[in-house]
Amino acid sequence: YHQVSTDEVYGQVLEGSSLETSPLHTRSPYSASKAGADLLVMAYHASFGLPVTITRGSNNIGPYQYPEKVVPLWVTNAIDDVPLPVYGDGLQMRDYQYVEDHCEGIDIVLHQGALGEVYNLGSGRETRNIDMANMILDLLGKPKSLIQHITDRPGHDRRYSLNVDKIRGLGWRSRYTFAQALEATV
Repeated sequence: YHQVSTDEVYGQVLEGSSLETSPLHTRSPYSASKAGADLLVMAYHASFGLPVTITRGSNNIGPYQYPEKVVPLWVTNAIDDVPLPVYGDGLQMRDYQYVEDHCEGIDIVLHQGALGEVYNLGSGRETRNIDMANMILDLLGKPKSLIQHITDRPGHDRRYSLNVDKIRGLGWRSRYTFAQALEATV
C-alpha cells in the first residue's frame, strides 16, 4: 500500500527543512487528516506487516488541476482580466513541483523504496506566492495591477520546506524547474 501524504503534516517551517523524521505538527483539518492517515498506515505496517510506503509531497502544479487551486485560479482570472487574490503580503513560501515529477517520485518509491519508510517529495526549491503571481502575469502579458491583496486566512502557514535528500538517494530528481512547470501549466 502507498499513502500519498503532504508536506503540511509538518506544519509551518520558519527555518530549515522538514526531514521524514521531523515531528508532525498539523495546523489545519486537512493536514490533521493526512497525518492521521499516515499514522494509521504505519500502525498497520507495525501490527500486521502490511507492506507500506508514504510520500509527503509539496504543492503540485500542472494541467487539469482543480480550478479552485491557486495556479488555475490566477491563470483564468488573469486571462479574464479579473484580479488575482493574493493572501496577505504574498510572502508565503511554497515548494511547487510539476505533477509529472511528483508522479515519477511516487513510482520510484513504489519500486525502490524501503517498506515502512516515509519519503519527502518536492523540487527542493521554494517560491514566494507573490512572485508566482507576477510570473503568471508576465507569461500572459497582463499588468501587475491585477494583483489584489486580500485578508490572509486564519492559520495560514507562512512556509513549508522539505528536505528531499532521502528520495534523491533513490536516484530521483525533479526534471522541471519551477519556471518550466509554470510555463507548461499556463
